[in-house]
Amino acid sequence: MALADSARGLPNGGGVSPAAGSGATAAAGGWSAFPDIVELNVGGQVYVTRRCTVVSVRDSLLWRMFSQQQPSELPRDSKGRFFLDRDGFLFRYILDYLRDLQLVLPEHFPERSRLQREAEYFQLPDLARRLAQARAATAAARPAALHRDGSLCADEPPLLGCLEAEPAEGGAAAASAPSPTASRSPSGGPLLTPSQSLDGAGGRRSGYITIGYRGSYTIGREAQADAKFRRVARITVCGKTALAKEVFGETLNESRDPDRPPERYTARYYLKFNFLEQAFDRLSEAGFRMAACSSTGTCAFGPEQGGPAEDKIWTSYTEYVFCRD
Repeated sequence: MALADSARGLPNGGGVSPAAGSGATAAAGGWSAFPDIVELNVGGQVYVTRRCTVVSVRDSLLWRMFSQQQPSELPRDSKGRFFLDRDGFLFRYILDYLRDLQLVLPEHFPERSRLQREAEYFQLPDLARRLAQARAATAAARPAALHRDGSLCADEPPLLGCLEAEPAEGGAAAASAPSPTASRSPSGGPLLTPSQSLDGAGGRRSGYITIGYRGSYTIGREAQADAKFRRVARITVCGKTALAKEVFGETLNESRDPDRPPERYTARYYLKFNFLEQAFDRLSEAGFRMAACSSTGTCAFGPEQGGPAEDKIWTSYTEYVFCRD
């Protein structure tokens, strides 16, 4: 999806947009305490860009930070990069817009409302306005139906929205005929596809979520009691995108699979924290229960430091399957 605009900015890294005015041009083109190349840490995601790019829209938050303030006044991370406590994945679209005042979104982009919120935070009113208009136009043109592949046509799927509907040719009788891809609820309510099955009490979707992690530890030949454990490096999440986002929300790292439609499956998500108990708590609060678990392990030998003896290095992979009826 392209958000076109008649007023284009300068080429990639070129300078200030026409809307910035001569004052911003002087600020961006003149002497600055900031380096020409700036490193940004946005919510843990690192971006490297030119200073003239981040100050390309006058009166924006980044323009004020990097033209009206000094480097010592801005927060930095442990490696000296300028730090912004915002969504690191969505910031790449903000940066794309700052480069040439255009933005091209993927076909299946479920984060339009969140991107609009980021545009408002960075005080980019033109981008926020066009995102709002694009969402309104999409909603107006979208039929009240599911795509044939079962994926929701909505940008942010409601639990009871986007119902399957066929054109009625024979009046009320034809309109009430069941669709082959849908089933009527026991209460006689709207037709729902199997992927939208709801439980009777809370209106929640049923489904499965699998979380997994790799662990390793070392045991010496003579001192098995002194096992050296390593922390869990990453907890992976497999399952339907909509369910994973419902349970884990902002703690779900989507950077490796950002454009997955809500009713598709993914095995590429992982959590921003490393505590299995925290993941179990979230799943339990969302009504999931553990259905199965499995673990595999391998053992290898590594030379012990400072001597001919060898240690056993055990590596395991464990998965926990949770379900909600």
